[in-house]
Amino acid sequence: MVAFAFAFLAPVLYSLYLSLFRNQLMGGNQFVGLANYSAAFTDPKFWDGAGRVLLFLVVQVPIMLAVALAAALVIDSGRLFGKRFTRIALFVPYAVPGVVAVLMWGFLYGDRIGLVGWINEAAGSQLLTPFSKEWMLVAIGNIVTWEFVGYNMLILYSALRTVPGELYEAAAIDGAGQWRVIRAVKLPALRGAFVIATIFSIIGSFQLFNEPNILKVLAPTLISSSYTPNMYAYNLSFLGQQVNYAATVAIIMGVLTAAIAYVVQLRGTRRDS
Repeated sequence: MVAFAFAFLAPVLYSLYLSLFRNQLMGGNQFVGLANYSAAFTDPKFWDGAGRVLLFLVVQVPIMLAVALAAALVIDSGRLFGKRFTRIALFVPYAVPGVVAVLMWGFLYGDRIGLVGWINEAAGSQLLTPFSKEWMLVAIGNIVTWEFVGYNMLILYSALRTVPGELYEAAAIDGAGQWRVIRAVKLPALRGAFVIATIFSIIGSFQLFNEPNILKVLAPTLISSSYTPNMYAYNLSFLGQQVNYAATVAIIMGVLTAAIAYVVQLRGTRRDS
């Protein structure tokens, strides 16, 4: 509890305190109440970034969880050769540091010496253009999916391992096939774990920072300093010296993330009931 208070509660409370002040040319740091929040709610840069991560969440999270679910079901089926190797191979990308993963994919995306460049050269045209305005968010989503599919697969697979064997025996006696077992036994058993994986994925989506921040070096004209709310808050604080407004952006995003995660958790709990 002490560690939690110093590592989480104290920074949140201090950010909340900072968000109520503004550093002005005349008078220095002045209490302004909710003025920073009013400015943030009418800030187009903030809402552009928030809309971008919301779109990212709506598209990328379902795809990632669907792939993780399929992988967990295949590994649990008992019909996969090399099950242990497959499980480890899917989980390994999660163990790769995020910065290293983005640099590796950034190299693959390169149109001169990377894999994309080789494919385009072989095709004789610009077949793939990940470093473009239309495909940049897709390119980031691909990296995040590669990084976290194994993590979510492990959550779902661990839940499948807790299903009592008697349920499978009863299903076999009733003549249920593999698809019927998946629908009637496995998927209901995964509901709680799926809610947890969804909440973690939602939080991760709203915290999107490493991938666009590193790719910004490779594509500076396509990724702005406010590409995501986290990037916006970071650049406001450490580059723009607007600590108070950065704290405001962080608080708003924290509340928004908590609200959406709570709604998902509440809906999942009601379905379990």
